[in-house]
Amino acid sequence: MKASFFKYLLQFKRPAGTSRGILQTKETYFLILEKNGKKSVGECALFRGLSSDDKLDYEEKLQWLVQNINLPKSELLKNLSNYPSIIFGLEQALISLENEEAFCLYPSAFTQGEVGIPINGLVWMGDKNFMLEQIKDKISAEFSVIKLKIGAINFEDEISLLKFIRNTFKYDNITIRLDANGAFSVSESLEKLKRLSDFDIHSIEQPIKAGQIATMKNLCATTPIPIALDEELIGYNHLFDKKSFLQEIKPQYIILKPALHGGFIGTETWIEASKSAGIEWWITSALESNIGLNAIAQFTYKLGVNMPQGLGTGGLFSNNFDSPLYISNGKLHYDPSKSFVFDY
Repeated sequence: MKASFFKYLLQFKRPAGTSRGILQTKETYFLILEKNGKKSVGECALFRGLSSDDKLDYEEKLQWLVQNINLPKSELLKNLSNYPSIIFGLEQALISLENEEAFCLYPSAFTQGEVGIPINGLVWMGDKNFMLEQIKDKISAEFSVIKLKIGAINFEDEISLLKFIRNTFKYDNITIRLDANGAFSVSESLEKLKRLSDFDIHSIEQPIKAGQIATMKNLCATTPIPIALDEELIGYNHLFDKKSFLQEIKPQYIILKPALHGGFIGTETWIEASKSAGIEWWITSALESNIGLNAIAQFTYKLGVNMPQGLGTGGLFSNNFDSPLYISNGKLHYDPSKSFVFDY
């Protein structure tokens, strides 16, 4: 088996606002495998500034993988244990290489086009009018779950946006999720959560910055809104550590991103840990191209999910790859009559 890799810079159609700043581009890497005349691809979806493997030797580690690709899979995974996005790409490429169709990792009713995966409609940060426009668009597109990224504009403007949703649509028609990306200060977090709770919020992701374990534990115990941990999970790569972490903080939900949490195998150990702690979960993409998003979607469907997932990021980039994925009526679908356009 031969291997190679290359870097690719995804371009946002329009700047994407988060509490960590404005995103114009997203760097990613592709791992190419070749065996007996067949090729496969996996996306090593590094997230600069967020991934635990955002290290100076990232490309060196990819080069090591290329040179040692014929080692047993167990040895590869052991050596890559601190590089979750590379594990994510390796898993995709290996599974794809063994299947008849290059981009069909887990054949199912989803890949046959028979069913879709319910997803939330993502509203990016921006000025009040821009966010309001997105909210209206998502509801018109029949999303029943709206996820708003908050924390970058005036808090009172965010409150008014929530008032608009609740004054316009019945509570049982629209579910609201929030993602603060760690934007709240510790001193103001509980008071803000109390104010937000007036709007029947399903959950809020990462209200304060990751790494404040004692404070987050206390917040999860006293919050009027269920807390979903996201960035807080990054860097825990072993099952024992994951179980200990969840038993300590006791969040209401966790949000799993295969590219950040050790690929499919790492995601599955988080699910195992969450089940033992009685904590619910859902899966979210992390600004992958359609190559990585496709893999996550197929993996997610295989898990038998029923609550809406966070897989609606495929249309963000101007230079994404054409794929069978599309969104309709608040669900992510796969059209088996269409092909991926990826020249490798």
